Amino acid sequence: MDRAQLADFLRTRREALQPEDVGLPRGPRRRSQGLRREEVALLAGMSTDYYARMEQQRGPTPSEPILASIARALHLTQDERNHLFEVAGHPAPGPAPLTDHVSPGMMRILDRLADTPAQVLTALDEVLVQTRPAIALVGDDTVHTGLARSLIYRWFTDPQTRRIYPEADHPQHSRAFTSDLRAAYTRQGPDSRAGEITDALLAGNEEFATLWNKHEIGVRRPDSKRFTHPDLGVLELQCQTLLDPVQDQTLLVYTATPGTDSYDKLQLLSVLGDRQPHR
Repeated sequence: MDRAQLADFLRTRREALQPEDVGLPRGPRRRSQGLRREEVALLAGMSTDYYARMEQQRGPTPSEPILASIARALHLTQDERNHLFEVAGHPAPGPAPLTDHVSPGMMRILDRLADTPAQVLTALDEVLVQTRPAIALVGDDTVHTGLARSLIYRWFTDPQTRRIYPEADHPQHSRAFTSDLRAAYTRQGPDSRAGEITDALLAGNEEFATLWNKHEIGVRRPDSKRFTHPDLGVLELQCQTLLDPVQDQTLLVYTATPGTDSYDKLQLLSVLGDRQPHR
């Protein structure tokens, strides 16, 4: 265990995070740079004294579960997580399990898109966070629980989900969703959440089973995607993506070509606010 390296690494990672990066309020009289020690301890589920002693090069060698909790609290990357374990005297662990935490960098980008439909999704199309225009466009997709958190699962089990797309586009979406699920299943394995969704759909949905058995890989969506809104009608939008390969998450940003009817409609989403168009 290299106490000096461990202390310095914890301090620099803590100071690099802002309260809003980890879902904490900033408060009106905040003076400290980055997170406070007690905030990291709270997020990691340990006493402030225990965490403080590590930054002060004191205390016992932390256990692997303690280090894993600190890595989650500080939103460390895979490389940073490995380094934390090694300087604390433990071998680097295997790949970190996927979580629903959105990286601070991704959240900062999303914060700058407040007037644009944008959302962060997992590889299973589980929406983790949305801007208000995105909610106005497709509804609040963060409220679902269980298997229904996945848009892929809802696409094949809940007819209401398909209302946001014109009916003529449904077959292409079905093929793309099936291909997306197979890619996640291949990466995550049969005992994962992807495997659970796949098993449920194979057991209860004929359309999905037929597409799954075709074994189509890498089905691409068109450059533009059409959405149906109850007040605005059809919007044809382009979808830009930003991938976080560590967390297997994607930021989707929807835009429209200036001067088009869809561009004018997109500006009206901010007026509609948090309205739920498809619920």
